[in-house]
Amino acid sequence: METKFRVVLGVIGADCHAVGNKIIKSVLEPLGIDVINLGVMVSQDEFIDAAIETNADAILVSSIYGHGEIDCVGFRGRCVERGLEDIILYVGGNLVIGKVDFEDVEKLFKNMGFDRVFPPSVDLEEVAKLLKADIVKQAAIRAEADFLEVRLAG
Repeated sequence: METKFRVVLGVIGADCHAVGNKIIKSVLEPLGIDVINLGVMVSQDEFIDAAIETNADAILVSSIYGHGEIDCVGFRGRCVERGLEDIILYVGGNLVIGKVDFEDVEKLFKNMGFDRVFPPSVDLEEVAKLLKADIVKQAAIRAEADFLEVRLAG
């Protein structure tokens, strides 16, 4: 079966929790999403390099050790600098230290430029559905922008 969707997955920063990514990959791939798992302790530029090299549709950032807030600062801006201004960015896990309402965590990461934010426990099949829908939507937006650019050029 040819895969239509491709994502880059990794654990950001100094976090070395690897099991979650293996679980995510084991759920997403049978659902038709090709997952490039970068493993643990991945820098922002390593995510971006992999996304460029593999022509990924999305970057999925995982963090369990609570420092995601620090590790993810400037991620969207770095994507824009590297030419991935419209890449889909998801982040999930235990993203902050202390007891913080998830709504506040979600708002924080969305303000950082992430498209979707997930708590540590989430239905991965639902994530796959959202991911596919977001990739299809992004492709349509890109196609329309390309069409308008060609029309404006003459």
